[in-house]
Amino acid sequence: MLTTMNVRGSVLAVTTREVHLMKHPLNLGKAEMDVLRYVAEHAPVTVREAADHLAQTKGQVRTTVLNSMERLRHKGFLRRKKTAGVYQYEPAESKGRLFQHLLRDFVEAAFGGSAAPMVAYFAEHGKMTEDELRMLQEVAQRLEASKK
Repeated sequence: MLTTMNVRGSVLAVTTREVHLMKHPLNLGKAEMDVLRYVAEHAPVTVREAADHLAQTKGQVRTTVLNSMERLRHKGFLRRKKTAGVYQYEPAESKGRLFQHLLRDFVEAAFGGSAAPMVAYFAEHGKMTEDELRMLQEVAQRLEASKK
């Protein structure tokens, strides 16, 4: 089935299956997650910048990085703009919002929306810094306060 979508001012013709695939965290492979993390932390970046970094740190070759960046763009995670004849990529939304949405969607897809498996994981395997532990405590306090 073919449908149209308005994505950031552009009308796209996509199949129902493609709509389902867009912005779904379980549809991101390891290479795509590596690229997405790098772009989110260093945006705006060119393919060359991302490829140079990921070649050194992850052993990815340029074509893998380029293909990952384009897949992420088509899935709606990245956008690109041409500056001085070179495409620069950046996240489609702020880094914080991007990763919050990825986590929310992952919890929804993997655990049916229940945070209990993640809490159990942190309790058993989580190696948290003092800052991360403090953030988790603050979240727990906010949740407690909102129930009262």
